[in-house]
Order: sequence, then structure tokens, then C-alpha cells
Amino acid sequence: MKFKIIFLLAFIAIFFPTCTSDVYNPDVCFQENILPIFVSKCSMNGCHNSSDHEGGFDLTNYDGIMEGISPNHPLQSEIYNEIKGNDPSMPVGQKLDPMDVTYIKIWIKMGAKNSSNCSSCDTTNYAYSGRVKPLMTNWCVGCHNSSNAGGGFNLSSYSGVTASISGNKLIGSLDHLAGFSAMPKNTNKLSDCDINAVKKWVNGGFPNN
Repeated sequence: MKFKIIFLLAFIAIFFPTCTSDVYNPDVCFQENILPIFVSKCSMNGCHNSSDHEGGFDLTNYDGIMEGISPNHPLQSEIYNEIKGNDPSMPVGQKLDPMDVTYIKIWIKMGAKNSSNCSSCDTTNYAYSGRVKPLMTNWCVGCHNSSNAGGGFNLSSYSGVTASISGNKLIGSLDHLAGFSAMPKNTNKLSDCDINAVKKWVNGGFPNN
């Protein structure tokens, strides 16, 4: 009998590995992990922003996103059903990264709270690879990439990010200063912690570290 139980458990582990794929992650935070996905990849011109409201959705803020979310129930959430699967209908022309879809699913399962500041501000980390690049990837690459270099800048690469530094373009945009194109578009500024990290990196000679 013991052998049969062990065999059955081994069979389940081998052939049903996805049973444990949606383990809750307490680090999934709306402002830091979920909002950037929608702002960067769903709110371009003609899409789900405060001006165009494509499909009736403004996905640049919490209240707008919640119009298509059923807390605790991903499969009852219109937005989640649009982005999941092998042939999603949103975003148009591309698929979200599987990790993005998983983060959104987990966030919904956890109650879809408007959480922020889930981690403390690390003032010592302002390396390109560990701090600046993830910020660009999360908030900017949806509009500034190799196939769609918004404003002429491809922020998916080190050379592209450094090219945006001249003329104070990068910092001016992050600070939402007059005369610069506010970045991220269609939403509030990044946190002071994030902006200060980019400033430290720039002032330190913007090394590729």
C-alpha cells in the first residue's frame, strides 16, 4: 500500500506540475509591479488611456483598471481574460510576458488591492543592471523599444538609455519638468526613491554596471 501511495504522488508531481504554479507571492504590489505593466504596455496612443478610453477602459490608474477586475477571481475578470492564453486579444499585436500575466493573476487572487511601498527604499543600489534597467523595463520599454522607439529612444538597451541622458532629457522627463515629455506617460511620476536612484546613476557617470 505504501508503495502505491508513493507511486501515485510521484505520478502527480511529474504529470501535473502546474498545480503549484500559482503560489501567492506577498511581494506583488500594485504600484510597483502591476500598474507599470498596464501603463507601459496598454496605454499607448489610441489604446487604454485617459484620452482614448479604447474599449471603455483607462488602464493608467487603479480605479480604471478595477473596472475590468473581479477581486479574488481572475477568470471572472474581463481584463485578465483578455491577456491570458496563447492567443490573447490584448495588448494588440503583442503578448505580455508570461511573468506579467502571472503577476496580474496573483494580484487579483490576493484581492486586487491598491498596495504601494511594499518594499523599503534602498538608497545604496543605483547600479544600471540592478536598479535602472529594471525601472526602464517596467515603466518605459513598452513605448521605447527596438520596434517602437517612442521619441526616437530605445530604452531597452544600455546604449539607448545613455543616449537619452544628453540635454537632461531622461531626468527632465522623469521629473515631469516643463519642456520635457513626461515619463511614464499618462500617469504619475515614479517614486522619489526610484528617481533618485536614476539621478545617482547619471551623476556617477552612468556606468554599465
